[in-house]
Amino acid sequence: MAHSAPLVNSFAPRCALPSPPAPGSLRFMKQPVTLIGVGEMGAVFSHALLRSGRPVFPILRSTSLEDVARVVPEPALVLVTVGEDDLHTSLDRMPDGWRSRAGLIQNELLPRDWDRHGIESPTVAVVWFEKKPGRATKVLIPTPVAGPAARMLVKALDSIDIPALQIPDEDLVDALVAKNLYILTANIVGLRTGGTVSELWNEHRSLAGTVGSEILDIQEWLVGAPLDRERAIDGMVRAIEGDPDHGTTGRSAPRRLERAIGHARSAGIETPALIEIGREAGLSV
Repeated sequence: MAHSAPLVNSFAPRCALPSPPAPGSLRFMKQPVTLIGVGEMGAVFSHALLRSGRPVFPILRSTSLEDVARVVPEPALVLVTVGEDDLHTSLDRMPDGWRSRAGLIQNELLPRDWDRHGIESPTVAVVWFEKKPGRATKVLIPTPVAGPAARMLVKALDSIDIPALQIPDEDLVDALVAKNLYILTANIVGLRTGGTVSELWNEHRSLAGTVGSEILDIQEWLVGAPLDRERAIDGMVRAIEGDPDHGTTGRSAPRRLERAIGHARSAGIETPALIEIGREAGLSV
């Protein structure tokens, strides 16, 4: 009598089932980040995101955002790393489907800058490090990050040894104002004094205090609410102590002074110290 095949064989699959995808394969890939702006800061954030395992889709000036949005309709974050002078043009071009995913890192940033573009809750990094061409990244103090993708950016920056911390959304304005106060006070006073930020604070504190007070008057008008001035000054001083040899001015200083005076005139705020420094610098103020 012939032996029949074991019963189990009659139920064997005709072809092998696919193996589960290995971790790290495309099916396990994280949502990408689209990056608008591929300058020095864009390169730092791109490196950080890639190092933390996040795909990055860079967008050049010549790239159609609408074309990219069709390929990447739901990025984890749309990180805008262009300079402050190009910010509003970039946000004007941003597809509507990306606006809820916007991330911003610019200097002199305040809520009015994203409100005017219909962006309600961006991720914002108050960047306290700098990257110059051909030089290593220099950290002043840890970078606060707020918003929906704050945890992702903090993890990414930590992966390349740039200290960062997630802050509550309600603390964001104070963090932005402290950064703005530092940049504007250093740049504007530096047009007269030159030198480093520690020299500015230690040797020209009266002038720095006067200019800082006028800057905070303008910031208060731009925010549309009273500010915690002591907290802003404390934040500025921490940054000065974090990198005391940091230079006070750069090529953007005259433009920042002109912009501050323009805001003050729009608000009807008297800024005699800013105007005096502007005239000394040869500006038409």
